[in-house]
Amino acid sequence: MLTSNIKFKNFKIAKKKYKKNFFKEKWFNEIKLLESLKYNYIYSYSKKNLEKLKRKKNFTLVGMGGSVLGAEAIYQFLKFKIKKKFTFIDNLNSVIKKNKFINNDVNIIISKSGNTLETILNSNLLLSKKKNNIIITENRDNYLNKLAKNIKTEIFEHKNYIGGRYSVLSEVGMLPAEIMGLNEKKFKRFNHLINNNNFLNQLILNVSAILKFVKQGKSNSIILNYDEKSDNLFKWYQQLVAESLGKKSKGILPVISSMPKDNHSLLQLYLDGPKNNFFTFFYSQDKKSDIINDKFLLKSHNYLKKKSFSKIIYAQKNATEKVFYNKKIPFRSFEVKRRSEETLGELFCFFILETILLGRALKVNPFDQPSVELIKTETKKILFS
Repeated sequence: MLTSNIKFKNFKIAKKKYKKNFFKEKWFNEIKLLESLKYNYIYSYSKKNLEKLKRKKNFTLVGMGGSVLGAEAIYQFLKFKIKKKFTFIDNLNSVIKKNKFINNDVNIIISKSGNTLETILNSNLLLSKKKNNIIITENRDNYLNKLAKNIKTEIFEHKNYIGGRYSVLSEVGMLPAEIMGLNEKKFKRFNHLINNNNFLNQLILNVSAILKFVKQGKSNSIILNYDEKSDNLFKWYQQLVAESLGKKSKGILPVISSMPKDNHSLLQLYLDGPKNNFFTFFYSQDKKSDIINDKFLLKSHNYLKKKSFSKIIYAQKNATEKVFYNKKIPFRSFEVKRRSEETLGELFCFFILETILLGRALKVNPFDQPSVELIKTETKKILFS
């Protein structure tokens, strides 16, 4: 077990026990963004702000990358607990103008820099002085700050020491989570996990194994996701890993596979293709899964009688793990025992800490994205010409 909420099977090569605790070292404790993972983190919005927003029912959240992916992951993973309606605008498209979001009560616009082009364009079509608009951005001279003053809307500070892809447990993810009716305190598992020797040992063994794979030329991290309610969690993970580690001709390419669908398209390649991949199995039991209708089941398939879809998918996952094991294909496995704020908070923490440790070991800065800035600069040049 990784925690009481998550059953975890580490990579087969990860067998040692590490006595060294990296998390007590000076370099780790100087990473200021980790403050947002802690129980006592102070938000830039107040309870008064929050109660006012909670009275509304329909929300549109506009952002790109880390400004929106965390909230999307929370909404999808915990949808069964949420009564509010959220619509997420996370790319440039024409759907905004067509739908006009007639039933929308509040627009939440998020950009750390305050100058994200796609967010500016999408918010331009959405903003209305007649509606409640909330902007989350850095406290500095930028487009969204100027816009907020112009339309007289509320601004909540996006702390400048928290990068977008690491911001899910800050204002960026927790304001939407609280509006959804979720308990933000329950997401904050860092203080507990950092004192959990089993968690720390599994995390460090996990990082050590991944580093070994990278040295062997295995640089593709394939996520075999058997839980469709976690699709957005792995889109969040994909950005976290790719943008944090893809530097100096180094990096890990995260690829998301929807299972068991991809048994019928990509699995053959994974099993018998190039040996440059390592894999993550992810599963969460669905207690409300459909049950096979025995009335229309042929005798040849009686073994499926009274089986739920969830149980069948679990069998497929276990069968695939067995084949991977026999073929000596490296994999780890996560199995969610309880779908809750605590579980999701633990997953966020695990992947954030894993990424930071990998960045340090690979000798790259996991907190910047210099080449992405080149695209922004070139786009401006073209539009100005």
